[in-house]
Amino acid sequence: MATTSVAVGGADDRGGGALTQPPAGGGGEGAGPRPYPLDIHGELAPNLTRWLWLVKWFLAIPHFIVLIALSIAAFVVTIVAFFAILFTARYPRGLFDFSVGVFRWWWRVAFYCLCPLATDRYPPFSLAPDDDYPADLHVEYPERLSRLKVLFKWWLLAIPHYLVMSFLRGDGGYTIRAGGEQLQSGLKMAQSAIPADIAPIGESLITLGIAGIFGGIFAAVGLMGILVLIALIAKLFSGRYPRDIFDLLIGLNRYQSRVVGYAALLYDDYPPFRLRR
Repeated sequence: MATTSVAVGGADDRGGGALTQPPAGGGGEGAGPRPYPLDIHGELAPNLTRWLWLVKWFLAIPHFIVLIALSIAAFVVTIVAFFAILFTARYPRGLFDFSVGVFRWWWRVAFYCLCPLATDRYPPFSLAPDDDYPADLHVEYPERLSRLKVLFKWWLLAIPHYLVMSFLRGDGGYTIRAGGEQLQSGLKMAQSAIPADIAPIGESLITLGIAGIFGGIFAAVGLMGILVLIALIAKLFSGRYPRDIFDLLIGLNRYQSRVVGYAALLYDDYPPFRLRR
């Protein structure tokens, strides 16, 4: 910038590794299924201000400037890592830590000012883990990666997830503009219609146009944007951020982060279609 499991490949495609930041309470062998290599963390602040969210995006502009540059660098690093994995079956550790750091930085900024807007603490300008900040992201370093999967996983294998993410995140402002044009067309036809005979048709067109507007808003901002808006309205009037919506947004962010990490070649584990850890 900015998961039931589906298994792809066998255990020989990748090895274990150390965590970039060890998770709390890790168990040994026989403690249960192996955890997914990427996870996010977020804590809902108990006393969020009612109005600060209106200007958080502005306060975060310095972060966006830095992150644009870092994201360009991370893209170049991913290309280098692609060839490194193809020829050596390894993601160079220094490049891996940099890519994860940029990913972590984006998550903290999103947590602060985009989705779920769940803290008033300003994000640190850092790639490193920070257990004191209410949002963090950790990725397990893979000792080996599949040379075959690196050719396909970031586009072909991830297509089902990309379709789901387009629903969760939306497709931008195009559909809002399309809905607006539909509404304007309906209004013009209704105004030019003969009241006694054609007015019902004009009213129907207006109704379709209004439906297009609301459908366009949903398609533009996605499910996650709608949920954030509902949470902010609830916070505005009740003073509380609904916990259920926060938990759902964390799950949705966890899912999409796992998809992005998979597409960015950070691991071979296919992202499960689930929200929980």
